[in-house]
Amino acid sequence: MKAIYPGSFDPITNGHIDIINRSKDMFDELIIGITTNVQKKHLFTIDERKKMIEEIFKDEKKIKVKTFDGLLTSFCEEEGTNYVIRGLRAVSDYEYELQMAMANKSLNSDLETIFLVASHKFNFLSSSIVKEIAYYHGDISALVPENVEKALKKKYERG
Repeated sequence: MKAIYPGSFDPITNGHIDIINRSKDMFDELIIGITTNVQKKHLFTIDERKKMIEEIFKDEKKIKVKTFDGLLTSFCEEEGTNYVIRGLRAVSDYEYELQMAMANKSLNSDLETIFLVASHKFNFLSSSIVKEIAYYHGDISALVPENVEKALKKKYERG
């Protein structure tokens, strides 16, 4: 069995990595599906995000990193899976994620969304918070992998 963990990952955080590491043991294959969120202005291109994530998981045989454009349900069909992993940090996440899961289920009745609750040390963490701290040159070393920290510092050096 395989599952997809979709997101914009702009950038990937240690919270995302926690969800990935916990969910990869549940499946034979885990696909990290990187997409563009039309409601957000991305700091990193989709190719930059893919490269960073591939670097982090280069030694993980069960993890594949792919990009997609369009509906998650279509991507799941293309990849031959009916399982989607989503992380939950707070009640506000649950409300949004439940709405998305139900919308996806209405498009593909076989699709199952599996919610993993964020580890307590990451339940405040989001890509937006990481970018804001990095923008003001705060310490993000405990929030993201080293390659992401370097990429953020480089982005914000140029303004």
